[in-house]
Amino acid sequence: MATWNSRGLRGSTLEDLLNQTNEKYRENRLALIQKIPTPITPINIDKETRHITLAYFDQKSTVDYIGAVQGIPVCFDAKECNSDTFPLANIHEHQVEFMRAFEKQDGIAFILISFTHKDKFYYLTFQKLMKFWNRAQEGGRKSFRYEELDEEFFLPEIPGVFVPYLHTLQKDLSSRD
Repeated sequence: MATWNSRGLRGSTLEDLLNQTNEKYRENRLALIQKIPTPITPINIDKETRHITLAYFDQKSTVDYIGAVQGIPVCFDAKECNSDTFPLANIHEHQVEFMRAFEKQDGIAFILISFTHKDKFYYLTFQKLMKFWNRAQEGGRKSFRYEELDEEFFLPEIPGVFVPYLHTLQKDLSSRD
C-alpha cells in the first residue's frame, strides 16, 4: 500500500484550478465533471486540528476526474511537470488500463498536464499517450519531451476559465472522425 505523510497531496494547485474550471462548466451547463476522491484509511489524526497526518491508500485509484460533456462520457487524470521531460512513471499501468477500457466503451480519456515552469497546459490524447506508453514498453524512452507534443493540443488562454480543456477536447473528437 502507498502511504503519505504531509499536510497535503502534490498537485493541489492544478486540482484547485480544475475544480474551479469544472464548476464554471457546470454552471454554464457545458459539462458535469466530478473529482474522484482517492479512498484512504487514516492511521494518525492530529487531535487538535483534526487533520489526518498519516494514512494508507485503500486501493489503486483510476483517474482524477470523470463525467460527461454534452452527453459524451469523459475521464481524465491531471499531472504537473516542472521540466521539459515528462516521466511516464507518473502514469500508472492501472490508470492506462482504466482509460483503455473507458475508451472501448466509447468514452474519451485523456491526461491534462500542467507544465508549471512554462505556465502552459497540455491535453494529451489517449492515442498519443499510448504511442509514448508503447514506445516505453518496447524498450524505448520511459518519458516524452515537450518538443514531441502536438502544438495544437496546448490549451488556449480563455478569460474566466483557468484550464479551458473543452476546446481541445473538441479537437480530439474531431480528429477521431
